[in-house]
Amino acid sequence: MSEFDERAELAIPASICMISGCADQQLSADVNNVGQFKLPDPAGKAGGACTSALLQVLYKDQKAAAQDEESGMSWVTVLRKMREALLEMDFDQIPQLTSSRMIEVEEDMYVVPPDFDGTKRAVLIGINYTGQQGELSGCHNDVGNIMDYLINAEGFKEKNITVLMDDNENIEPTRDNILAAYRQIVEQSEAGDVVFSHYSGHGGQMEDEDGDEDDGFDETLCPVDYESAGQIVDDDLFQCFVRPMKAGVTVTCLMDCCHSGTVLDLPYKFTADGDHVQMERDESSMGGMEAFMGAMGGIGIVGAACAMSGIDMEDPMSGIDKVREMSGIEMPDDIEMPEDIEMR
Repeated sequence: MSEFDERAELAIPASICMISGCADQQLSADVNNVGQFKLPDPAGKAGGACTSALLQVLYKDQKAAAQDEESGMSWVTVLRKMREALLEMDFDQIPQLTSSRMIEVEEDMYVVPPDFDGTKRAVLIGINYTGQQGELSGCHNDVGNIMDYLINAEGFKEKNITVLMDDNENIEPTRDNILAAYRQIVEQSEAGDVVFSHYSGHGGQMEDEDGDEDDGFDETLCPVDYESAGQIVDDDLFQCFVRPMKAGVTVTCLMDCCHSGTVLDLPYKFTADGDHVQMERDESSMGGMEAFMGAMGGIGIVGAACAMSGIDMEDPMSGIDKVREMSGIEMPDDIEMPEDIEMR
């Protein structure tokens, strides 16, 4: 395992895969009639092109399985079929897959792993920005369509699905509520559990203020109250959702918004543009991970392993055996910690 891979695994304990509707510099389209994607009993006419394309691909595979035809698709097949569906509707956005681990894109794509033995939970966010400039029409429908798929095809229970929508019925998708929903599902999830996260709404870019983005911009989500409370930057998502998710949790995210390619700051990327055939390290989107590693006060892998494993940071040496076990790195028994390090 390379040093880059070691750092990624220590900074991000969980297995996280994110499908985004477009690259960071692209826009993601709203569809006036999702019937074009032939979804079963769609929640409404309007919807996100990315959400609709993915559901079309997944439902076709489900139908093939029901008819005892060849079923099961790899990650690369899913993304390329999404791309084909989008092109048929004259959308030029290019789906991307980012992940916390280097995975073989020819391996089977799944939301629920074959060895699943835990609880399935989901956070679904749909924001139409009703009455605001830039109002959308299909984000609530996206949530309804995704919920139907999770319950009917993947076996999720409605009681374990948290819904945030600006419809005066569900939790209002404010900045505070969105971050609270992410924190809650992190706290609830344990090894063996499955998490699905879906966001349908506006995405944006803001000038990077801490210098951790190669392109000079942070990717963002726009909560319903973004004008007063501000946008949610990728660094926030990494710190409250990606980094603290426990090892052994399987997480799948679908981000249907503009500029969403690296909005979770995950370290590996595959782009379904027809030119790429495998995942690649994406060092340009590692701002969140590098910020976390740097915040460990200079103790690097040892400090990160302490934080990830719950070892008392006031006395990290007491857990040195666990650090060795987690990192797989041989360390001498007489390690001395620098006196000027402030533990957090």
